[in-house]
Amino acid sequence: MKKKGRALAAALLGSLLALTGCGAVGGGTASSTAVGEYHKISPREAKERMEAGGATVVDVRTAEEYGESHIPGAVLVPLDTIGSQRPTALPDTGAELLIYCRSGVRSKAAAEQLAALGYQQVYDFGGIIDWPYETVRGEE
Repeated sequence: MKKKGRALAAALLGSLLALTGCGAVGGGTASSTAVGEYHKISPREAKERMEAGGATVVDVRTAEEYGESHIPGAVLVPLDTIGSQRPTALPDTGAELLIYCRSGVRSKAAAEQLAALGYQQVYDFGGIIDWPYETVRGEE
């Protein structure tokens, strides 16, 4: 009986792993929400994606924080403006979105919300405090 129980448990575990998958796209980690998923990536990978072109960099901090310093070309979409409707500044749910905030807390929350709203390519690269590359001041 012990052998049968182990075999059944192994079969169930194997089926569960096959259904849910255990890998991540792009070297980051994938996190699921009720509707979609987002990926956690490093600042380095975010920079590479920016340089490749086509990605939208999204700053989810406040307008005041954005004015003090932000990543060049970033679109300001404060976290508190992301609700149950898609932000008007982000009309394309198929666009590659690279999300950041100050320390990584708000970017994670925004990435979860955007994925739940149906955005398909959401990448959270954390906070600007860990960004070793160029930033700019003002409205740009």
